[in-house]
Amino acid sequence: MSRTFIYARVSTADQNTDNQIHEIEAAGFAVNQRRIVTESISGSVAATERPQFAKLLDRLEPGDVLIVTKLDRLGRNAMDVRATVERLAAEGVRVHCLALGGVDLTSAAGKMNMGVLIAVAEFERDLLIERTHAGIARARAEGKKMGRPPALTETQQAEALQRLAAGESVSQLARDYGTTRQSIMRVRGKAEGAIHV
Repeated sequence: MSRTFIYARVSTADQNTDNQIHEIEAAGFAVNQRRIVTESISGSVAATERPQFAKLLDRLEPGDVLIVTKLDRLGRNAMDVRATVERLAAEGVRVHCLALGGVDLTSAAGKMNMGVLIAVAEFERDLLIERTHAGIARARAEGKKMGRPPALTETQQAEALQRLAAGESVSQLARDYGTTRQSIMRVRGKAEGAIHV
């Protein structure tokens, strides 16, 4: 006899999974409370590395049904979702996603839907990367400096170099300029590199 499980996940401890569970119940799924698995963990963690999801994988048997509200509850990205669904399908577990009309992701129609969604997600990711690279190239062409601004102005950097040459410590300069020792050492390293060129 097949059993139905719910997996509900939120990213932070100040959120809760109640809405996801209510949404699944409102869709007509009656799930025993012992088969509702909730987790508060970042979506950036792969599904199989999540403690509660890993325990759920051990409980699932062929013929069982796993319900989630959205695909992103199952994985950190399209490839992770695909791997998770394929693993569950190989174990004979059906996966239903409410956001896709409750379609079984392990069925032929579900695989097609998931394939399209994964392709769109990968396309969007590639577009984002292209736009990011184009924006960086344009900013460089316009002469904009990339990265964080220096902790010290050019005047402060020259002054710091003079004080270092006079024997003052890196720690003292860092305190005086309200910055880190690494920032002072970076100024010193940059000056030493310029001398050797």
